[in-house]
Amino acid sequence: MGSSNIERILYVEDEPDIQAVAKVALETVGGFEVQIYNSGSDAMAHLDEIKAFNPNVILLDVMMPGMDGPSTLVALRKEAHFAETPVIFMTAKVQPHEVANFKEMGALDVIPKPFDPMSLSESIKKIWHTYHDANN
Repeated sequence: MGSSNIERILYVEDEPDIQAVAKVALETVGGFEVQIYNSGSDAMAHLDEIKAFNPNVILLDVMMPGMDGPSTLVALRKEAHFAETPVIFMTAKVQPHEVANFKEMGALDVIPKPFDPMSLSESIKKIWHTYHDANN
């Protein structure tokens, strides 16, 4: 796993308003460096930039036009650089069976939408530390 702290977050989200709120919340409240892409296909088209950014965590919106979050996760996992990068889904689909399906796909957890901007960073840190502690 390398670092025990999160510094850089890749966020793939198609809604500009949600992007803006999350970016401010993650950078200002959480102190993270954030890189945002508008869709799964947009992120996949910029893999070299993302590799250079080297995110500690990837946040994926589940419902996006074209390449949705689960499809993006599958595509990222085929890239050796991102085979082990922790992924957290963000979605309104939070029924227990849906969350279980997302975790079976390889997500660490799911952050429900709408999210509280003031607690978003803490939610991510809590998920991260739970995962990190279990794997070290």
